[in-house]
Amino acid sequence: MEENQSLQNFDWDAFENGTDAQGKSKEELTQMYDNTLNAIKDNEVVEGTVISVDKREVVVNVGYKSDGVIPATEFRYNPDLKPGDKVEVYIESQEDKKGQLVLSHKKARASRSWERVNEAFDNGEIIKGYIKCKTKGGMIVDVLGTETFLPGSQIDVKQIRDYDVFVGKTMEFKIVKINQEFRNVVVSHKALIEAELEAQKREIMSHLEKGQVLEGTVKNITNYGVFIDLGGVDGLIHITDLSWGRVSDPHEVVALDQKINVVILDFDNEKKRIALGLKQLTPHPWDALDSNLKVGDKIKGKVVVMADYGAFVEVAPSVEGLIHVSEMSWSQHLRSANDFLKVGDEVEAVILTLDRDERKMSLGLKQLKENPWENIEEKYAIGSKHTAKVRNFTNFGVFVELEEGVEGLIHISDLSWTKKIKHPNEFTQVGAMIDVIVLDIDKENRRLSLGHKQLEDNPWDGLESTFGVGTEHEGTVAELTDKGAVITLPYGVEGFCTTRNLQKEDKSAVKVNDTLNFKVIEFNKDAKRIALSHLQTWEAPKEATEEAAPKAKKAKKEPAIQQPTLEKTTLGDLEALATLKAEMDAAEKATKKPAKKATKKAAEDAAE
Repeated sequence: MEENQSLQNFDWDAFENGTDAQGKSKEELTQMYDNTLNAIKDNEVVEGTVISVDKREVVVNVGYKSDGVIPATEFRYNPDLKPGDKVEVYIESQEDKKGQLVLSHKKARASRSWERVNEAFDNGEIIKGYIKCKTKGGMIVDVLGTETFLPGSQIDVKQIRDYDVFVGKTMEFKIVKINQEFRNVVVSHKALIEAELEAQKREIMSHLEKGQVLEGTVKNITNYGVFIDLGGVDGLIHITDLSWGRVSDPHEVVALDQKINVVILDFDNEKKRIALGLKQLTPHPWDALDSNLKVGDKIKGKVVVMADYGAFVEVAPSVEGLIHVSEMSWSQHLRSANDFLKVGDEVEAVILTLDRDERKMSLGLKQLKENPWENIEEKYAIGSKHTAKVRNFTNFGVFVELEEGVEGLIHISDLSWTKKIKHPNEFTQVGAMIDVIVLDIDKENRRLSLGHKQLEDNPWDGLESTFGVGTEHEGTVAELTDKGAVITLPYGVEGFCTTRNLQKEDKSAVKVNDTLNFKVIEFNKDAKRIALSHLQTWEAPKEATEEAAPKAKKAKKEPAIQQPTLEKTTLGDLEALATLKAEMDAAEKATKKPAKKATKKAAEDAAE
């Protein structure tokens, strides 16, 4: 009714003439209207009031004749935005083609972003930021219009395993570092809660007592233990305190985020360290061990851990005994425990020691078998023959095994009667079988002296007649040394020929495997030595031939001198000599000279 009345009273003539009821023109009215609007300019930042908010856009009034519309994505950093809030906007255009005011909140923030970031850093101000996305090592956060970096370690005081749950969230941060040159900014959320947590830790630590049982949450699992969150303070369960049994991986006992009861073993107020235990909440398995078990009893178990020095056998849940490698075999030749057992083997053993107070047990395997040295004189009597396996070499002999736990030594001098052996590997090899004879038994020290050559008669007893001094034999050069050569003779006998006696007639060099004639120049049965010479096999006959040749040649050139034939003197000859002597004496008296002639003549006659 009032509206109709207004229309009836409306001055249409004044309207057509461009004046109002008070006689004001349109220009005056427009001027009056414009004076009620804010004076805004393009490309400037002004403050506006949020009129409405929905999922797509935010309407902002800046006191202009029309409101501006801004995409809601520009306010995603502030999910709490509501009508009536004051926001900064950037005037992009007072009117677009549609006559619409064009605003931007993003550009308004960016225009003062770096300045405000520095102010917040200098003042230690807590600011809000929007987590845009995940990146290597952390997150990208929009803070006051500037992209900043949030390291993964600065998200929370506890370790974060899944960064994705934080993407799209708005959280409070503190700027902890700025690089002015590269405009890099690092923020932290952890820094905001550390001070509060520190106070909580002090409060919790002040009420801790050894032996106290608390509930905690598995926060982190490492290869050496498990970290437990006790409600603001962390404690560590070392891997050895997780279970009374052996634990190779803590994941076998607990899982992440699992709630468990733990007992406080120790704590350090200054270092804020708390040692926790899990196994201590259950009875010790040794307390449940059969009280009737004693030393000497047989017990079964499973090998759970192997080491070079022995094997750990679980004989009851979380109760272990050690079988030392020396208790695995009667053999004194110690080997690795892995040669006898492996993890998972089910074994039967004898209890050697049992200490319930120290909770230690030692076991033995070899005790299940008879000690072979108990009746060693019967089984391996002196002079008995056996076959053994070569176990090892030394420079002085060969160690052999007759059976497990029974070993003996063949001295290098007892390997062969005739061969000169420098090292046992020239005669046999590890793993080979060899026939032996028992020479001596040392039961106290568990040693057997064995021989191999004694299986045959001593050939040197009959070799003297075959290899007497001066005899010649064909031999083969087996080895050359600085002093001569080792010669192999018939019947497997070896001799030695010095370098001087090794010379060949044609002066050529002697080589290994050459076959030559040799003369025996020495035979020593006790020392088992035969000295040979090849030189004498060709040098002596040559010298004899050279001496005989000149004599034969001289005999041809000079005729042989005929020697007078001497006959035996007879009795008649003696009588003639006596008569001659008388005549000579008579003639000597008459005249000396005729006597001489007569004597000479008489002598000639006598000689005839």
